[in-house]
Amino acid sequence: MKIIVIGATGRVGKQVVSKLAENKSDQVLAGARKPENIEKGSNIKPFKIDLHDTKDNILKALPEADALIFTAGSGGKDLLQVDLNGAVKVMIEAAKRGIDRFVMLSSKDSLTPDSFSGDNPSPLANYLISKHFADLWLIKNTTLDYTILQPTALTETPGSGKVSLGEYTKNENSIENVADVLAEIVKDDHTIGKILPMSDGATPITDAVAEV
Repeated sequence: MKIIVIGATGRVGKQVVSKLAENKSDQVLAGARKPENIEKGSNIKPFKIDLHDTKDNILKALPEADALIFTAGSGGKDLLQVDLNGAVKVMIEAAKRGIDRFVMLSSKDSLTPDSFSGDNPSPLANYLISKHFADLWLIKNTTLDYTILQPTALTETPGSGKVSLGEYTKNENSIENVADVLAEIVKDDHTIGKILPMSDGATPITDAVAEV
């Protein structure tokens, strides 16, 4: 497969690139605003993409591929331009490029409006609002073969290789586990159309994905 990773220099994206690149029969098309910072590898092809750019320029930047994993995020610094509008522009232009398979890294509670409304909203309310409308656009306004992954809090701890998919059994996710799950589900068509809550857990990743 040829798989695009958007946000290839981010905390999750760079680990997704590394994981996908382990399969030498696949080509990893790694996109970032600073492609010179992308990991080097025989089957890793960096390319420049700026989510602030126009839709036309994003279309020009996107290579042909079989699937796309969107892991980009602004770290709370530029939520509307990157986490919301940037994601939507990539969806629109991926469809024009004929890239039908789209895996979105989202967040716990992105599709639960009460979590960012009312008297006691989440401290991540603005981030969740951005993810909410990006996720809704993917579901309601595209015909892409999507999967939305909703992990809870990301940690820098080593991956256990064991997770919970479909429910939350813990309050955290190893970034390595999240990357491993993204690399699995992009190749698994039975996750298409699914919204997957995720936390670290007790089930080996391959089995957890198979049981979705």
